[in-house]
Amino acid sequence: MGSDPIFTLSLLTLYGNINAGNWSHISEFKKGQMMKELNNHINKKLYYMTVSFVVFVMMMGLFVDNPRLGHLETGYIVHHILVIGLSACLLLYPKYETQMSRIMIISLSYVYFYTLFFLYPETWSTFIFLCFIPAISILFFDSKLFYYSLIVNNLSIIFTVSYIMLLDKGNVYSYLKLDLIGNAINYLGTQFLIFLIFYLTDVHIKKQKLYYEEIKHTERLKATGQLAAAVAHEIRNPLTVVKGFLQLYEKDPSFNQDHKRHFTLMIDELNTAEQVVSQFLSIAKPNDGTKTESVNVKLVLQSVTDLLYSYGLLRDNKIELDIVEDCYIIANNMELKQLFINIIKNAIEASKSGDSVLVKAGKKNGFAEIKVIDHGNGMSEAEIESLGTPFYSLKSKGTGLGMMICYNIAAKYKGTIEFQSSKGKGTTVIIRFPTK
Repeated sequence: MGSDPIFTLSLLTLYGNINAGNWSHISEFKKGQMMKELNNHINKKLYYMTVSFVVFVMMMGLFVDNPRLGHLETGYIVHHILVIGLSACLLLYPKYETQMSRIMIISLSYVYFYTLFFLYPETWSTFIFLCFIPAISILFFDSKLFYYSLIVNNLSIIFTVSYIMLLDKGNVYSYLKLDLIGNAINYLGTQFLIFLIFYLTDVHIKKQKLYYEEIKHTERLKATGQLAAAVAHEIRNPLTVVKGFLQLYEKDPSFNQDHKRHFTLMIDELNTAEQVVSQFLSIAKPNDGTKTESVNVKLVLQSVTDLLYSYGLLRDNKIELDIVEDCYIIANNMELKQLFINIIKNAIEASKSGDSVLVKAGKKNGFAEIKVIDHGNGMSEAEIESLGTPFYSLKSKGTGLGMMICYNIAAKYKGTIEFQSSKGKGTTVIIRFPTK
């Protein structure tokens, strides 16, 4: 009977290693959807093999060398029910990967191990596994679930020790009472060890996520740059020829005014096409030799807000500037203006008529931090994730290249752009650059 919880916990740990294996491949997303599906299939297959063995071991604990076997008593029936319930949760979890199913698995694991502790006091090793129950929650990579598990376990241990000291008085659990201080130290040590494992795992996963996002963004820029280098010049040349002939026809007196309006419309559309090509070229061939200087963020923002003031008035939007202190960064003045114009202009266009756009700036932890806040419709997480993708835009006539250029400029001067938004609550864009 004593081997039951040992095998159960060890195999649950094996499942955690399988699950954690997904993170080691997180930067290999270029392998494509087929490879992802294959990995998922393999992981599920390993998971079901592992859980099936766990269920088998728990069943063995019921029928092999069990002192209560053959006695139809309440404790033994409860043991049966817990084995069935926990087995069902583990087997169904891949189909229902919800927070509720995780809480159910953790809660049933607590009840299961504590039931073993009280049902089989002669198996002293069960107390060891009471200490390590919170480790199961680490497998789900959920910080809230881990802290919930840790708190529940500590309260349960306090209750258990109080019961042993006040009611049992060491008659059944003498091995705990004989060295109470030593057991308490060992328990605290295990909790610290579990917390350390969780903390290191959590930090590692967050770094992997950040690394994945950086690689994904780099891939976007690289793909767009390659595309631009291949077609931009070939598109610009015929556009220039067509535009020249249309301008010539526009001035030709032999064409009537209706024809000339058509020519003007076509020239405007060609100008738009040329602008898109120019944006492609700025991404494909960034000017690394751009002159940099010490730029006062306050002066740049004042210049940009003055420039966009009339644009805001046309839409009945006001730009409010709130600069706490002067911030100096090393960058190109024109490129920095281009970045801020793009971001603030987007905020104005996202705002409802009559709303204000707030631009705040100041120093924070060695960085110049600029916040552009609007009160528009906001964005979902999926929409934020897609920002900077070529030709992805929330505007009807947007190309998505403007945001790519903003990301490019920020990365060029070791800065970052972060979006905080939710549907119906507006958007806050946080731009950070290292200060001089």
